[in-house]
Amino acid sequence: MDDTGAAPVVIFGGRSEIGSELARRLAPGATMILAARQADRLGEHVAALYQAGATDVHTREFDADDLASHGPLVASITKDHGPIRTAVLAFGILGDQARAETDAEHAIAVVHTDYVAQVSLLTHLAAAMRKANTGTLVVFSSVAGVRVRRANYVYGSAKAGLDGFASGLADALHGTGVRLLIARPGFVIGRMTAGTTPAPLSSTPDQVANATARALAKGRRTVWIPWMLQPLFFTLKLLPQFVWRRMPR
Repeated sequence: MDDTGAAPVVIFGGRSEIGSELARRLAPGATMILAARQADRLGEHVAALYQAGATDVHTREFDADDLASHGPLVASITKDHGPIRTAVLAFGILGDQARAETDAEHAIAVVHTDYVAQVSLLTHLAAAMRKANTGTLVVFSSVAGVRVRRANYVYGSAKAGLDGFASGLADALHGTGVRLLIARPGFVIGRMTAGTTPAPLSSTPDQVANATARALAKGRRTVWIPWMLQPLFFTLKLLPQFVWRRMPR
């Protein structure tokens, strides 16, 4: 085991825009672990975390879609660095809605990464944190899952499932010393949505990371980004279906 005594912060999806921004905010004084594909190419991200104040930075190879690797990876991190302090699940894909409507394999790939892989990793992490009686999980849901729209129903359905699973898991973790934060951003302007017209009340990865870091510090269970989306979607859920099915992405 690492003898630094600093419980690590692990970013699963270490090169994602939101994950990278949140990692910089959690870095000061922390041992950071970036888990991503081609982990040997994360040098720029590692340097950014040291510059942000991390005391130590490590990388781990991580393929979200390789479910069999999740348990061994969590066990390896815990063995080498001790109980995980904060685990951020920052991976996911948007997919191509038009393609997914006729290509079942593509639809399944979106749901596999955005829901199945998240459920797998969350289950392994929650079990490890329960055993240690400490830890925080950060899950990125989306307003796309609050009421699924025809315009992006494949991605939205995966986020709806993830939001429901994370909400139930948060209740299951109550009183264990482990807590879970669900972040529900709206449209995020970045690499993942490049070429798509931004929706109203859009955010940037920087804004999402800021709001998530604040919610973590306050011990919140959920955070809507921006906050105005929560009352807006309370109203939107009341729209009749014939209007809702015409809503854009």
